[in-house]
Amino acid sequence: MRDVGCGMFPLWCLLFVCGAWTAIAHDPGLSSATVRLFPDKLEAQLTFALKDADELASLDTDNDGAVSAEEFTASEQRLGKLVAEAFEVRYDDALANATEIRCHFDDANNNADVYLVVPGNKFSRLTIRSKVIAGFRLDHRQYFLLQNPSGVVMAERLLSANSDTVTIEVEAPPTEAATEAITNAPVAAMSPEPSTKSQSPFSQFLMLGIEHILQGYDHLLFLLALLIVSRDWFSSLKIITFFTIAHSITLAVATLNLVQVPSRFVEPLIAVSIVYVGVENIVRRGEPRGRWLLTFAFGLIHGFGFASVLRDMGVGAREAGLAMPLFSFNLGVEVGQIIVAAVALPLIWQLRKQDYFLRRAVPACSVLVAIAGGIWFVQRVW
Repeated sequence: MRDVGCGMFPLWCLLFVCGAWTAIAHDPGLSSATVRLFPDKLEAQLTFALKDADELASLDTDNDGAVSAEEFTASEQRLGKLVAEAFEVRYDDALANATEIRCHFDDANNNADVYLVVPGNKFSRLTIRSKVIAGFRLDHRQYFLLQNPSGVVMAERLLSANSDTVTIEVEAPPTEAATEAITNAPVAAMSPEPSTKSQSPFSQFLMLGIEHILQGYDHLLFLLALLIVSRDWFSSLKIITFFTIAHSITLAVATLNLVQVPSRFVEPLIAVSIVYVGVENIVRRGEPRGRWLLTFAFGLIHGFGFASVLRDMGVGAREAGLAMPLFSFNLGVEVGQIIVAAVALPLIWQLRKQDYFLRRAVPACSVLVAIAGGIWFVQRVW
């Protein structure tokens, strides 16, 4: 039975790689909505990844797969109108309309920003419904921040198509004297099933990090290509540890906007890292010396890829509310890695006892890894 298992391993790897080829890496479907409440109005900034803004308002008029600044300018009025209509604000039960709509093309982060100003009077209940989420893929999520006039975060939620409404109950009208009352007002994320207890933002970003690493086929393939030649638990622990340290560093500095590397460079480099590891597994038989250093270097690049998730949501574009999403998302990525390692390593170590696995299966899987990385590189460059 062990020989059969070893013989089937390249097939399992092939199926995994084929599934990865069909996946769209780093397409989590994320956006953000930052709402600042003033005594006489509400200001909202909605940030969308450019690909999502294009899906919403057909910005790419020449269908070349990219949105230029000129195309954005030509379509920004349509984008602003669509977003304003889908961002529903009610003071008590009265629907309020935006009186000012502005759009901004964020070329640095490849995002589209829509600014709305909604006048408001005295109210005891504010209801905000982001119906724009329903216009995207089912798993699209929106990071919602509510701030007082000073920019202090009053509430935060991770909204989805099934839970797209936030209600704020206050005991006083939104005047300067009522700022403290508004700040301490209870906030509830409403859903079609009011009895369902909503998750905290921390746990939602934690799950987002876990989901991202489990669905990030390129990151997983890179990690598994490293682990497949590891000889023991200590060597595997070093690989995972240095990969974690490296991508945590770049995830933080990129999200904090201390260092920015455009995704058009990061994504091909991630593919290159996969090709390199696959080729090195073939050329340098056994476990190559100094793998921890290689893992750390490439981990820095992968960290910029992880940061694209938070940038898509607008996290880092503003100082408020940054620590919690950054920490919990990164923690989720680490938990996801531990889950993968806990499942894969016992199987790998068991298979490494078989001579067939070392002589045939490891080189075969490494070839498939290099091919997958090469295909990703071509896709991301061209």
